Amino acid sequence: MNGFNLRVYALIINEFNEILISDEYRFGQFFTKFPGGGVEQKEGIKTALFRELQEELGLVVDDARFFYFNDFHQESAFDQSNLVAFYYIVALPKRAFKAEEAYNIPFAIEQEKQRWEKLETFHPSSLTFPIDKIVLEKLKADFTFENLQLQ
Repeated sequence: MNGFNLRVYALIINEFNEILISDEYRFGQFFTKFPGGGVEQKEGIKTALFRELQEELGLVVDDARFFYFNDFHQESAFDQSNLVAFYYIVALPKRAFKAEEAYNIPFAIEQEKQRWEKLETFHPSSLTFPIDKIVLEKLKADFTFENLQLQ
């Protein structure tokens, strides 16, 4: 085994019950996922989330509510490491992040773009990675926006 790969992702939801989705082309592959990325050496999970959101989206976020982590084996899509992914809900007003209006997917060059999708109509099959699909199903079943405070 090649060790563990710790990842952290944000389920960013706005007041219109839309979720932020990230479309990316990296390592010769196109994928659709939630915003986030890898946890670095000597970094806490939540600290990594805030850093990733700053780096990828230019967002300064200081509050996130833990939602899910996979407690089963999932091999990374990019190597043979054991993937452990953490997901946090972030409530954010739509005006706080200007996503792309429309763009064509998949990309064929290295880049990433984000878009807002209606939570109730966005389908798990639109996501690339297995854990993301599980998380979206769980989010749609369990989430109520009323308990969150917008930043």
